[in-house]
Amino acid sequence: MADTYRAVLKDDHLEWLDKKPDNANPVDVTVVIHTVANKTSQGEKMAFYLDKLAELGSMAHISDPVAWQKEIRLDHMD
Repeated sequence: MADTYRAVLKDDHLEWLDKKPDNANPVDVTVVIHTVANKTSQGEKMAFYLDKLAELGSMAHISDPVAWQKEIRLDHMD
């Protein structure tokens, strides 16, 4: 039976949260991604998804955000 060790992946290394495995033996690591749904506040969820959008560069085509926002609002007034 395998032991379970909880850690956070930071850049290229693991930071153990509780107990850590014996360094004398190699370990296999299975990564389980915990989604933002586990977070409690709406602000944290919004920040998480805004960071993801920024990483994707999904809004890079918008050169003037203020003009874009005004244009989008006008589209909804029809």
